[in-house]
Amino acid sequence: MDAFRTIAHASEEEFVINRSRFIGRCFPVQTEEEALAHLAALRKQHYDATHNCYAYRIGTRGETARFSDDGEPSGTAGMPMMEVLTANDVTNVLCVVTRYFGGILLGAGGLVRAYSRGAAEAVRAAGVVHYTPGTALEFTVDYARYGAVEAFVRANAEIDTLDFAEAVHLRVLVENAEADAFTAEIVERTDGRSVPAHCGEGYLIRPETPKS
Repeated sequence: MDAFRTIAHASEEEFVINRSRFIGRCFPVQTEEEALAHLAALRKQHYDATHNCYAYRIGTRGETARFSDDGEPSGTAGMPMMEVLTANDVTNVLCVVTRYFGGILLGAGGLVRAYSRGAAEAVRAAGVVHYTPGTALEFTVDYARYGAVEAFVRANAEIDTLDFAEAVHLRVLVENAEADAFTAEIVERTDGRSVPAHCGEGYLIRPETPKS
């Protein structure tokens, strides 16, 4: 499993340049088929638009990458949008910038700036999340000792399952590099009565803190 960054949710941003209306959108996607389905739906929705340009990256390392100028001069739309996705180091994302022509030509440089802006504003509005590979651990704590571990667990792990039965059963995700230390801390805090067991793997999903 590889760590990667993607967008937190779908987004939409709109602006006007020299009477041309631009609508930038981002969608989180897992497969190329999903990206193409979103694109087809947008083309149907904006059938009367002058252009629906797009760029998408799929895979933890952006292994699948496609873009299109959709009739704009070559290199003025899709590639600048792809460069925004790459510069933000996000993948599993589709970006579409729709243009309604306003009657005033923008020139090649103006188009590059407009489509770059559409992609950048859509990514910013969507937010970024980090997917970090993690180790899944399961353990059971009796109620008398749960208070000794609760705050530690919440501060250092992502809780997947928390079941209050005869005792407290937890399934958590911790970063791979922290798994051994986390296990040792649980053992110590429960006086050796609880020993977390490895039970799989998964991703910890954490939002990126906006820069001030």
